[in-house]
Amino acid sequence: MTRLHVRPARPFDAGAMATLLNAIIAQGGTTAMTEPVTGADLRDWMQEADIWHVAESDGEILGFQWIGRHPGLPEDACDIATFVALGSHGLGVGSRLFDATRAAAKAAGFAWIAARIAPGNEGGQAYYRSRGFEDWLRTGDKVIKRFDL
Repeated sequence: MTRLHVRPARPFDAGAMATLLNAIIAQGGTTAMTEPVTGADLRDWMQEADIWHVAESDGEILGFQWIGRHPGLPEDACDIATFVALGSHGLGVGSRLFDATRAAAKAAGFAWIAARIAPGNEGGQAYYRSRGFEDWLRTGDKVIKRFDL
């Protein structure tokens, strides 16, 4: 069994996180992102989002998650994004990341977390549903789920 360690993400993690995310982007179907990102891009994003976590095993990043404010949400809500390395699903990466993120979001004073998911992203829908997110709003291209803290 893979031994996972979840910790706050740091700028030095950005290169490995970009590599992980670019593999997901290249595969397609589970993220709205279509263009590759760089470590510098992620370092910039880390300055904008409130809370970032990575899950690693033996020094290898197997997933990451962040929450941040979104202009379409009330002040007491945050948006979430989750990425798990290809081939690392079913190891508890997403579960462990969300445990850390949920606790950090509550400690930061957020009342709820929103997840924006493409209707065709069945894996993303299932992941957030299994964490306790409920359908909140549907827009033309997204299902927005809500998790009350």
